[in-house]
Amino acid sequence: MTAQSSTPLRQRVESVDVVRGVIMIIMALDHTRDFFGDAAASPTNLATASAGLFLTRWITHFSAPTFFFLSGVGAYLALRRRTTSQLSVFLLTRGLWLVFLDAVLFRAILQFNVDYHVTILTVLWALGWSMVALAALVFLPATAVGIIGAIMIAAHNLLDPIKAQSFGAWAPFWNVLHSPGLLYMSPGHLVIVAYPLIPWIGVMALGYGIGQIYSIDGARRRALLLRAGIAVSAAFIVLRAINVYGDPSKWTHQKSTLFTALSFLNTTKYPPSLLFLLMTLGPVLVLLSLVDQKTPRLLRPALTIGKVPMFYYLLHFATLHVLAIITALVRFGGVHWMFESPSPDKYPVTQPPGWPASLPVVYLYWIAVVLLVYPVCRWYASVKMRSNNPWLSYL
Repeated sequence: MTAQSSTPLRQRVESVDVVRGVIMIIMALDHTRDFFGDAAASPTNLATASAGLFLTRWITHFSAPTFFFLSGVGAYLALRRRTTSQLSVFLLTRGLWLVFLDAVLFRAILQFNVDYHVTILTVLWALGWSMVALAALVFLPATAVGIIGAIMIAAHNLLDPIKAQSFGAWAPFWNVLHSPGLLYMSPGHLVIVAYPLIPWIGVMALGYGIGQIYSIDGARRRALLLRAGIAVSAAFIVLRAINVYGDPSKWTHQKSTLFTALSFLNTTKYPPSLLFLLMTLGPVLVLLSLVDQKTPRLLRPALTIGKVPMFYYLLHFATLHVLAIITALVRFGGVHWMFESPSPDKYPVTQPPGWPASLPVVYLYWIAVVLLVYPVCRWYASVKMRSNNPWLSYL
């Protein structure tokens, strides 16, 4: 089904870009913590983590679900300027490019080396394969695609009791589909899947189905988004309170009311549980409704970043690594750690002894990174707007 619209080819849906940009800015906080925080400290272990560390991690949980969901919405909106076949080819080629980017080129940005001792397949890898899957699904009616996505999200936790080890030599295939874990190991090389595909494909497919709402004009669209967001958020609260299905980790009473509330919010991301996705996508739908009519002046920078998300994603990682090199040189008089492949538990860089910064300092680094990359993103967004080069749509 192709949406009919008089919208000019270069006009974008601003609210989608704004929300995507907000999420990308928040996402950088988690990656800044990865580079400059304590890699050995688990932010979701309530026995050891502070409330501040937990909430710093929790707010960034919104990033991946939103990006997958809005990628699905954007794919549907692309039918304004592409036929279904053209969209399918674009999703297939862009998806394979992202898989290659994550598995091969992205390692060099993260570690500034090409030894590939440790490769963790993360969000770009899953995003790429989700696009490949959507390239096939787009030939179905958008509503059917959305229903398939909703079923994948709602039912995949039924697969939790199935362990990869039960498949023997085929265990890596289950790691790819549902259970994070080892994909490949040889002397000197390790490949780990962090983002299993089934739920993420479901999120993108759901976004594609929901994209139809942008064929509805004005107040009705905003009302539908708001109601959907409230309903999804309410479903999270009810299902989480029941504590029976939707997440392999149950919430428990903790040492204080605050930490009990944190336990309630402490849902599973790897793979993203039903409750994790309800918790994150509900507020995102509400935010889409709130910014649908007009972009607030305060969020104009987020709009710019939201127009060039992949460019921002790669640039902010490179910037973080350069800042880490400068910090290592100033603090320790050397930089060799920043060019070494880390162990899986110290990803993405090897941290020298005494490296971890306090949480307030991590926030300062985060603000610095966003301020540094924003002017470059604004320049690239203007280049994309002026250019007819189709290759620019891949970055």
